Amino acid sequence: METTKTKVLIIGSGPAGYTAALYASRANLNPLIYEGEQPGGQLTQTTEIENFPGYPQGVNGTEMMGHFREQALRFGAEIKSRTISKVDFSQRPFICEDERGDKIEAEAVIISTGASARYLGLPDEEKYRGLGVSACATCDGFFYRGRNVAVVGGGDTACEEALYLAGIAKKVYLIVRRNILRASRVMQKRVRENPNIEILFNCNTEGLFGKDLLEGAHIVRFKDTPHEEKFDIEIEGFFLAIGHTPNTGIFQDFIETDAEGYIKVKGNTSHTNVEGVFAAGDCCDPRYRQAVVAAGSGCKAAMDAEKFLMLEE
Repeated sequence: METTKTKVLIIGSGPAGYTAALYASRANLNPLIYEGEQPGGQLTQTTEIENFPGYPQGVNGTEMMGHFREQALRFGAEIKSRTISKVDFSQRPFICEDERGDKIEAEAVIISTGASARYLGLPDEEKYRGLGVSACATCDGFFYRGRNVAVVGGGDTACEEALYLAGIAKKVYLIVRRNILRASRVMQKRVRENPNIEILFNCNTEGLFGKDLLEGAHIVRFKDTPHEEKFDIEIEGFFLAIGHTPNTGIFQDFIETDAEGYIKVKGNTSHTNVEGVFAAGDCCDPRYRQAVVAAGSGCKAAMDAEKFLMLEE
């Protein structure tokens, strides 16, 4: 068991974590970043990214996160491909522990653990992930211009994604488990009035199919009732919009979160309720969830941490 001391510990990678490491490194803070279970974050599961500035021809998600990582390393960040499993923010220096039992003493901590999209749990979702299955219409919708797609969900997010896709795709199926939409009345009205959207109420997705890429979905209406009906829809894109789960469980004994688990920050800063602990990226952003926004928040967190440490000296 080892104990490492650092001025800044960054928990999590992705655009927020790597950008925080870059800025903290350039400020001579010698940050230590623990990448977590998925180095590079959710973007490593995205085949092509076309909406991040600086890549006019688009870029593979894993490749882009590799660029972020290399830039952080270039300026002196130390990166470990491990996961933080326990934290103690009750006093400074903060004590964190990884899965091997090694401890880290940190004067400041930046949390950038992201959020995980919720999936239905179908084996086919993993099979076609990046080949037609996505959890971000804003990220991947462009690839389905002029094609048939489906969105799963009945809340505001699902309706927003369906409306966004309706302006791009040929047709959008909105697959709703219940017999009503949970979205606001305004969103419901917009969806119902859009000629490119067909709402499939009382429907569940039982599976997906396709030879190499996604070609369609198996749907069941009125499941487990006398009126059960099974049918297929031809789609090339299948978008999950049933929510995200912020990866903040290990922090909730110390860090204030909202009802869904997203970390609360103070005003337009990255400060949490614990002095010296900062948050960046999707773990504190239930609204935008975009790589460029996460990167910007990583910059803010590093600058806030730098100022905090300077004032503490």
